[in-house]
Amino acid sequence: MFEGVYTALVTPFRDGQIDEAALRAHIERQIDAGIDGLVPCGSTGESATFSHAEHRRVVELVVEAVAGRVPVMAGTGSNNTREAIELTLHARDAGADGALLISPYYNKPTQQGIVEHYAAIAEATSFPLVVYNIPGRTASNILPTTLAQLACIEHVVGVKEASGDIDQIAHAVAACPEDFAVLSGDDAMTLPLVAVGGAGVISTTSNVAPRQMLALTRAALANDLVTARELHHQLLPLFDALFCETNPIPVKAALALQGHIGDEIRLPLTPITDANRERLRVVLKELEL
Repeated sequence: MFEGVYTALVTPFRDGQIDEAALRAHIERQIDAGIDGLVPCGSTGESATFSHAEHRRVVELVVEAVAGRVPVMAGTGSNNTREAIELTLHARDAGADGALLISPYYNKPTQQGIVEHYAAIAEATSFPLVVYNIPGRTASNILPTTLAQLACIEHVVGVKEASGDIDQIAHAVAACPEDFAVLSGDDAMTLPLVAVGGAGVISTTSNVAPRQMLALTRAALANDLVTARELHHQLLPLFDALFCETNPIPVKAALALQGHIGDEIRLPLTPITDANRERLRVVLKELEL
């Protein structure tokens, strides 16, 4: 159902508030570049700092601005299953096309608890759900055998895999049905993930370089390994620079350097260091971005 490059949207802020005009403009740039889909309210969008009203507003704004031109996969995850259901129902009713739900963080559920968490959300919402596995942020890992169980749940249609373990990802692809979308959650893992049978990427980098990420991913999906490898190598310095500090600090700084948004970020994240801002400036210049 979900394939290609989905941009994990940043959320521009101005004077502590969501900069709706800047967000709308950013959405238009993404669609003009040919992006396959958009993902608001993820970790790249600083959703952990949103009030419930802000979360709902961002989903509504993105759905409204997109106006059906590309799919919207709204971040609706929570470590509270009831809250995740409420957020997912809102995304469904707002007109999103699916929901991305991080595996419960802090609670550290068992593998069975993870299965039951997603099963409860699927049953309550009857809405396309994409699981998000990112052990570095959640302190738990969704194993391939668990993912195979999740893939059997009606309405659970894919996974954003950010374990960083290509062997685990390959086992996950092998364990799940062909129509279950395994998407990379790490930009630098896009090529190897597609090579083992993945369907694309939910990308931070495409905020800054959407056409380049599209070219890389489409070449990989077309089995054009020579082109995909060349593009991957060209983008490696950007991948490195965009994750030199905690995401989304660098990507917001990069977009500010491009003149698209302000670089305002919410605590507990802090502005990028001067040295890393200069590093970004150099990489963007070298890539003509």
